Amino acid sequence: MPTVTAYVIAYNEAEKIRDALSSVLWADELLLIDSNSTDGTQDIAAAFGARVVQVEFRGFGDLRNRAIAQCTGDWIFSLDSDERCTPEVRDEVLSTIAAPGALDAYLVPRRNYFMGRWIRHSGWYPNFRQPQLFRRGAMAYTPEPVHEGYRLLTDKPVGRLHSAIWQFPFRNLDEVVRKFNRYSTLGAAKVAPGRASMPRALASACWAFAKHLVFKRGALDGWAGFVIALAYAEQTFYRYAKRFEQDCAWTPPTQPPVRREAGADAVDSPAGRSPAC
Repeated sequence: MPTVTAYVIAYNEAEKIRDALSSVLWADELLLIDSNSTDGTQDIAAAFGARVVQVEFRGFGDLRNRAIAQCTGDWIFSLDSDERCTPEVRDEVLSTIAAPGALDAYLVPRRNYFMGRWIRHSGWYPNFRQPQLFRRGAMAYTPEPVHEGYRLLTDKPVGRLHSAIWQFPFRNLDEVVRKFNRYSTLGAAKVAPGRASMPRALASACWAFAKHLVFKRGALDGWAGFVIALAYAEQTFYRYAKRFEQDCAWTPPTQPPVRREAGADAVDSPAGRSPAC
């Protein structure tokens, strides 16, 4: 039977890492790629028997490539800290890799839970990221800092599993704001110099809002769909606005030191007395 390494990337995910790792205890090797967490994430992972490797964060593409370089299994299963492998996915993974005609890489559908409900629209179900199940050596990630792509190192096509993992992308609305702010900062580096402007930022944000709420039927997800569309709009706006800010390289105006002019004491303080506080 081929062996499987399940790797998880994390930074300060103590509230999530326990559930993520407990969902892949069936793997032959557990690997945590940690970027110097300060909340005990690595200690929780070690208690589960995971091998912990510290990797300085230089973008998600670089982080994932360094993660797969640490994996020793015949197959690699990639899981983020906000994702959970279900028993159905476990069974499908094990049966897939044992099949004689298995492909080399598989996309895995994700089912998202947000604001107290399973999201069925908004572009969130079923949604896919890079292949999450692949043979070691069959795939590499592209170096983008966020929303990184992938390239296959095999001639075989990408397959798809049928069973879906669970994803809990945000604990609360505060995390929505923090995550999308971080993603907009990382995403600004992907905008070519000179391609950003404030009108473009606004137009792109409006399109992102309409795309998720209307064209991806986010309105059918109720207020959760509205928040998702609004969050994508805000992330898009600030991605272009931050790139525009970087291109402009604004600096505040400067002025020479301001000193008291000669004779000011005599004018401002009658009879030479100090002014009242």
